[in-house]
Amino acid sequence: MFTRENCLESWDLGIIDKLFLVILCPQKSKIRMKQLAVITLLFLFTCSISPAQQVNSTTVYPKIVGYSSILFPIVVLDKNAAVINFNDSYTVGFPVGINILKSDKIGFSFEIVPLIKVEDGKDKMSNLLFHPGIMFRYKNGFTFISRVAFETSGRYGITPVFNKRLIKGKNINFMTAVSLPMRFGNEKPPSIGIAIQFGIAF
Repeated sequence: MFTRENCLESWDLGIIDKLFLVILCPQKSKIRMKQLAVITLLFLFTCSISPAQQVNSTTVYPKIVGYSSILFPIVVLDKNAAVINFNDSYTVGFPVGINILKSDKIGFSFEIVPLIKVEDGKDKMSNLLFHPGIMFRYKNGFTFISRVAFETSGRYGITPVFNKRLIKGKNINFMTAVSLPMRFGNEKPPSIGIAIQFGIAF
């Protein structure tokens, strides 16, 4: 049985055991943040390589597609510093949205992203991002999305997003994306960051 007293000596156990240890050791915030991130990435990777049925049916436009995903900011750069996620705190986002596909070439995407921050053993919803954009769709599942960004933190800007469909299934598609958020305002210097996103579309 795991306890707070023996949890530090037990980190060489398996992934399932570590899930329990993450809960039992809230005072070790940095360990908890990194373990949570690694476990989430492993889960998403496992889902992405699962077998899926291929679909060859003709798509009828316009078409509405919903999606849900998880977002990992990696680093944010401005003239003063480079803030790396996982160092002193851990931020994760959960983008959800609706895509209105006009054709196989273009569409409109409306996205909302709640962001949760874990720091010093405490977690809270730190920001809400409104993120609409125009989709430019290409062959082989590639999509470029030009988004505008409005944050409840007071920041605003643009976000170029490079999206790739990994697997096309019968009812859902697995996808990944890399985004480059550029932010301004709220008496802070301009910044640019990089983030990785994994999700499913249905």
